[in-house]
Amino acid sequence: MSSELFYKNPKTILNKGTGFLSGYTHSLNPYTGCSFGCSYCYVREMPVSLFRAGEWGHWIDVKNGAAHLLKKELRRAKTKGNVTIFMSSSTDPYQPIEQKEKVTRSLLEVMVEDPPDFLLIQTRSPLVSRDIDLLQQLKDKVRVSMTIETDSETIRKHFTPKAPPIQARLKTLEKLAAAGIPTQAAIAPILPSGDHFPLKLKPYVDRICIDDYFMGDGSGGKRTRKIGIENKYAQLSLEEWYGPHVLKNVYNRFIEVFPENQIYVSQAGFEP
Repeated sequence: MSSELFYKNPKTILNKGTGFLSGYTHSLNPYTGCSFGCSYCYVREMPVSLFRAGEWGHWIDVKNGAAHLLKKELRRAKTKGNVTIFMSSSTDPYQPIEQKEKVTRSLLEVMVEDPPDFLLIQTRSPLVSRDIDLLQQLKDKVRVSMTIETDSETIRKHFTPKAPPIQARLKTLEKLAAAGIPTQAAIAPILPSGDHFPLKLKPYVDRICIDDYFMGDGSGGKRTRKIGIENKYAQLSLEEWYGPHVLKNVYNRFIEVFPENQIYVSQAGFEP
C-alpha cells in the first residue's frame, strides 16, 4: 500500500533540540510521516501520529517552502550562537518520496551556502548517496548515521519490511566513506543479529552507535511497550532479544572487533 501525500505550508522548519536531542540546538524534519513505517518506530506513540487520521507509514506531509524557511531561520539562529542540527528526529529524510520531491536536497543546498556548525543526518536509505556532492562540501561539519539494526534479511523483513535491504545500506556506507564523508553505523534499535555482525560492519565504518528501545525511544521504553513490539519477538521465538540486558550483550560482542573509542552507546552516539 502506497502512502497518501499531503502538501503543507509550515510556518517554521527548525525546532529546538530537547530531551534525547538536547545536545543539538535544533532538529530538522523535511517531512512529517514516514513511508518506511517500521514496526518499532516510537513516533507512532507521539502526538504527530496519535492525533492524525491514518496509520503510521500510510501518510506523508511534504513541507512546501522548506528551503526558504531554513534560509531565514538558520541565518537568525546563527546570530545567537552555534547551530547544531539533527536531521531527522521523526521521519527519514531519504524515504522514497525524496527521490521526486527533493526537499532534503533543497535543505542541504541551503546549508552548503550557510553551513551550521554541525549536521547529523539519520537515515536508513541508500538514497543519501545521491547527495554526496553536497555532503562533500560540508566536509567535517556533517556525519551520516546509517541505521543498520541487524545483519539478517529475515529479521529486517519481519520488523521493517518496507525498509531498504541491509546489503544496500552497507554499500552506501562504502560509497560515503570513499567520498570522504564522515559516517557511522547506528544499531538502533538493536534487533536480533548473528555473532559475526561486528565483522560485517568493520570494513565500512570506524564509528558504531548502539541503542535500544529502553534508552532511545525518549520515554524509557514506555512508547515502545505501548506499540506491543515484544509480540514481534515472540512470533520468532526470540524473546531473549527483548529487554535492557541485550544492549550489554551486543556491546560486548562489538568490543571484540572495534576499539572502545569507536563504540558509543545511545544518546552519546548521536551527539555532535
